[in-house]
Amino acid sequence: MARLCAIVKLQELVDRIEKSDAQEQQSGAPAPKGWSPPERDGMSFSLKQIRYFIAAADTGQVSHAAAELNVSQSAVTAAIQQLENIIGTRLFERRPTGVSLTPEGARFLLHARNVMAAVDEAMRVPRISNDTVRGRVRVGVTYTVAGYFLPRHHARFSRNFPNVELELFEAERPVIERALSEGTLDIAVMLVSNLQAVDRLQSETLIRSKRRLWTPMDHPLLRLPTAGIADVAAHPYVMLTVDEASQTAERYWAKTPYRPNVVFQISSVEAVRSMVAAGMGITILSDMVYRPWSLEGQRIETRLLVDDIPTMDVGLAWHRDRAMSPASRAFHDFLLLAFTGGGQSLAA
Repeated sequence: MARLCAIVKLQELVDRIEKSDAQEQQSGAPAPKGWSPPERDGMSFSLKQIRYFIAAADTGQVSHAAAELNVSQSAVTAAIQQLENIIGTRLFERRPTGVSLTPEGARFLLHARNVMAAVDEAMRVPRISNDTVRGRVRVGVTYTVAGYFLPRHHARFSRNFPNVELELFEAERPVIERALSEGTLDIAVMLVSNLQAVDRLQSETLIRSKRRLWTPMDHPLLRLPTAGIADVAAHPYVMLTVDEASQTAERYWAKTPYRPNVVFQISSVEAVRSMVAAGMGITILSDMVYRPWSLEGQRIETRLLVDDIPTMDVGLAWHRDRAMSPASRAFHDFLLLAFTGGGQSLAA
């Protein structure tokens, strides 16, 4: 019951922030100097706290987040603690190797990214004459992007650029790369960490999603002070195959003397989630596709591994020698501004 109450409080906090952002955007006027969101239980929250939380989640280290933000470690720590006090639950597990998201923290991260994207969008809108941009954009998307990343951003773009038609085409990476090269697609939102045709295609990273160990509740690996690839190799492993996930896993496993004890390979993220929650095996997948519950209502826990596991990078790709149309450029700039403030790739 306490955990449920914490989740409800967390959702109320997010809804309050998003409502404030939406009201500001609809008014068309910037927030007055000194403005802050309404208080909750005598304590106020700020976008700075949200930004510091996201940086710590992305880097897995408070020190790295502080360096990225150009602030002190104590400032990042204080901001996170203030958020946790307001919400009433822990967002991070503190470990000797850094910090890792709790299930509530992973859920809050998804909403926090939406909040910051909405703020960036609100700041961007007055700078672009949206009604004058019109046309069609043929957008290639990979499976993971289509299901776990693009929908909410597609909706925001369509609201802001009503005269631009987005045509979405789902395909595997090699097909998308060929279509971009041949000009049958204008741009793609895909896993740029898998991009191969770098001689012909240019890319920009939007987010870097950490990969973590997924386990069922009460799994023995959760009780270890630290866990790594060597510990994972001793347990049954469920291998995701979609979007070249298995090839990526093979590459980072190959850098170690260990191999996963694969008991099942499958292309469905939801099936992997159900299998892990039911105790059939464990897996390593990204935060972007993590959800704390399976479809059957069983819990999935996560923890950061001590090994150097590559991030799953989502971004934009387009032909480096072909000029973008105004509509394609609007879509490109919209997503870059939403995630990076103008085209600077996010640090992992």
